[in-house]
Amino acid sequence: MPATFTKSALLLSLLLGLGQAQAASEPGPTELATRLGIPHPAVIAHRGASFDAPESTAAAYKTARDLGADYLELDLQRSKDGVLFALHDNNLQRTTDVASKFPERKDSPANAFTMAELKTLDAGSWFNTAYPDRARPAFAGLKILTLDEIIDIAEGSAQHKPGLYIETKEPKQFPGIEHDLQEKLQARGWLNPSESKPANSALAVGQGNGKVVLQTFEKSSLELLQKEMPKVPKILLLWVGEGSIEPKSKVTFAESGEKDKAAYYAKQQPKDKAEFQRWVDYAKAQGAIGTGPSAALTQGGDQSYSDLVQPWMNQYTHDQGLLVHVYTIDDAVDYQKVMDAGVDGIFTNRASELLKFYKRPAANVAQVLQNNGY
Repeated sequence: MPATFTKSALLLSLLLGLGQAQAASEPGPTELATRLGIPHPAVIAHRGASFDAPESTAAAYKTARDLGADYLELDLQRSKDGVLFALHDNNLQRTTDVASKFPERKDSPANAFTMAELKTLDAGSWFNTAYPDRARPAFAGLKILTLDEIIDIAEGSAQHKPGLYIETKEPKQFPGIEHDLQEKLQARGWLNPSESKPANSALAVGQGNGKVVLQTFEKSSLELLQKEMPKVPKILLLWVGEGSIEPKSKVTFAESGEKDKAAYYAKQQPKDKAEFQRWVDYAKAQGAIGTGPSAALTQGGDQSYSDLVQPWMNQYTHDQGLLVHVYTIDDAVDYQKVMDAGVDGIFTNRASELLKFYKRPAANVAQVLQNNGY
């Protein structure tokens, strides 16, 4: 065997060994989560306990807190007079009585209203109409909440202090909202390094280093969040469609012949493997600690989207040293499916059910609602 070949082989083996050693030294998802102060697996209460109470209201957030959820999740918007508040939809009609209070402005975006005007709306009665089996008289008249009020709720229990999982919603409608959020969290003491108990303590994340997680679908907002709050964990949300992962098929829902959007979305796939990987790579390059991909649900429904938590996808994300927090899962069969695929946390409307699935203590929902005056 020529000496040059021997030297080349030796060099190659050394490089391979070095690469394997580096790979072995990369923290696994559990270690990474622990290092960040993020529970593993994480229970992320999507708009609060929004199966059990009107989404994004005090009833939903207090219930999620007292059930023991790790995070209270919210969509951040800004009122006409500059107040940060929580609301998912751009429009107020689905979850408030805006059509009767402000009939001439019912189609206006939420940010066209002052906070005082938003506070006149009933954000609870719609739930009683939509879900009579879960209706409660005390839900009528619930108000839209400011970020300050949600922070008060997160801090308001001696038994359990959840963290906040905050999405910049349609951030291009709110120029500078990332800076506004930084100022508010700083003023409330939620950006200060914590020397207190870690995430697996009885009081959970609200007193740990992972007390805030920031999330967005928008690349530009992720970059601004990283600039404003470089030390705060960030998640890039993923789905297949315009503005996110490019789909393999260009056929629109209208052209597809599908009867419901869940069936259409479930068939959407990234253009190719490299397209999915590009988004994960981008998230890492911009300082994110993980991704928030969609999932296809067993029973379909309006929360069912493209399956972006296939095992190879989660493995690739983990190989980049990132966590995977999937949205939005409510049934045990799907909890099992996504956990088997390798996710690290779940957005859920049913925090009580996910806590039970994880075999963690969970209070009785009806009792928690009653204890909080609902």
